[in-house]
Amino acid sequence: MSNEPKEMEGADANRRGGLRAAATTAAAIVSGAAGGAPSAAPAAPRGAAAAPPRTLGRTGAQVEAVSLGGEGILRTTGRHREAVPVILEALRLGVRYCDTAPAYQQSQDYYGEAFRAAGPSARAQVFLASKTHARDRDGALRLLDDSLRRLGTDHLDLWQLHDLREPDELDAIFGKGGAIEAVEQAKADGRVRHVGITGHHDPQILVEAMRRYPVDTVLCAINPADPARLPFLTTVVEEARRRGVGVIGMKIMAAGRLLQDRAASPSELIRYAASHADTVIIGCSSIAEVRENLGARSLPFPMPPAERAALEARVAPRAGRYDSFKA
Repeated sequence: MSNEPKEMEGADANRRGGLRAAATTAAAIVSGAAGGAPSAAPAAPRGAAAAPPRTLGRTGAQVEAVSLGGEGILRTTGRHREAVPVILEALRLGVRYCDTAPAYQQSQDYYGEAFRAAGPSARAQVFLASKTHARDRDGALRLLDDSLRRLGTDHLDLWQLHDLREPDELDAIFGKGGAIEAVEQAKADGRVRHVGITGHHDPQILVEAMRRYPVDTVLCAINPADPARLPFLTTVVEEARRRGVGVIGMKIMAAGRLLQDRAASPSELIRYAASHADTVIIGCSSIAEVRENLGARSLPFPMPPAERAALEARVAPRAGRYDSFKA
């Protein structure tokens, strides 16, 4: 079996908001030539207060409802002038959780450049998560060391076994010489603080992985089309909650299709997913999208059950269009 990741979350997955920042502003953040800080994020609704932080399962990390995904403009190659300002703006706005992966082209390089540009305290500001798509011990350790080099850090707060899909992958990971041995070694020597799993293909694979190893987090697909077929909410999320495993949501806008079809608004989709997850990751294409998405941290959470049910019913007739990433 190839060690290349099969997941195709897409370079444009979860890139939200119709806004686009001016290129001059982006360049100014990197170069310091803007003559001051960029304009503030859009104001929260009148009377709205920042939501209290959430605890990411047994990691104990304090996160917020919305976090920075490793895709969008970050899942590109050679786009430093556009990608690094996106990360810098998220750091300026106090993002707590940042996601990336070796599979996401130069995403890790952009983060490393942003941390250097933002100063020595920037890395410590965030809970930094990356991944490994290698299923064997040696391959996973090579990817880990490369991730640390590219990110410019000596440890990951969270290292995730990426895009689990098939039973034979679990057998390889948890068998002799498997990637779980790399996890144990890296935890012992301090290169990794916590371990997680990710997947959007088959919920039962993630449930079985949680049964085989005491992971700290699970990253899975969460959007209002979920109940229609192969649901993650009533399987993976319920099992994670039972075990005290932190839950991170992805695919919350179905690679933009829910927005393209005007099936739901960005705020509805964020509120829906973040009502089930400890945090949701959203890839951004511009500074303006960072401001818009992180501004959603002040939305009212959780979404009431009746409102969630109505949203599920609204998208159910075309649910197959919004869950094409499932098995």
